[in-house]
Amino acid sequence: MKSLSADRETGLKKLIIEVGKRLWTTGLVAANDGNISARINEDEFLITASGVSKGFLTKDMIIKMNMSGTVLSRGRKYRPSSEVNMHMEIYRQRKDVKSVVHAHPPYCTAFAVAGMPLDKCVLPEAVLNLGPVPIAPYGTTSTMELADSIKAHIRKSNAVLLANHGALTVGMDIMTAYYRMETLEHTAHITYLATGLGKVNVIPEKQVSKLMKLRGQLILNSKSTGC
Repeated sequence: MKSLSADRETGLKKLIIEVGKRLWTTGLVAANDGNISARINEDEFLITASGVSKGFLTKDMIIKMNMSGTVLSRGRKYRPSSEVNMHMEIYRQRKDVKSVVHAHPPYCTAFAVAGMPLDKCVLPEAVLNLGPVPIAPYGTTSTMELADSIKAHIRKSNAVLLANHGALTVGMDIMTAYYRMETLEHTAHITYLATGLGKVNVIPEKQVSKLMKLRGQLILNSKSTGC
């Protein structure tokens, strides 16, 4: 009979596979881009393997590690994502975060390449779910530079653009992190279109304050219900 821990691990793997498929089919990643992780407990987490398509993940492509960076279990031929240090740094900085999604959504990445943060309050959904989205300085992929580049931003943001690279979102569970990536790309797309039309009207500051109060209440409610 499986332990509760084993059942949880199996459930998380299924969700990672589902989110990988969604990222790929919606064009938020291409080829072998992106990575997904989820915490099992305070010291252990799961992360997708390096060099595999997120649209065709299998359970053996999801690697179990601890916060010291030691691989605990994996498929025979797979190694952890080259960006595992970025995920670990996020978990160190944010105890409330249980999942991280990193992707290369076209419109988000265009803003990241252009050096333009998505820090204007233009959509109520984005204010409620994301807040202002900063750009982290460029850090070389597969190095500690990338992990270090997001430190200051991830402490107060649920979404961060990575300069000349892509985007990452976090959440209290896998689906929340994924939905935030969808919202982020949707916001970037609409902002891009509005910019092309010649004007981006921002939500008035008074209304933003109301949304931020509502956001705080939603966060409080989710914590109290254990969601």
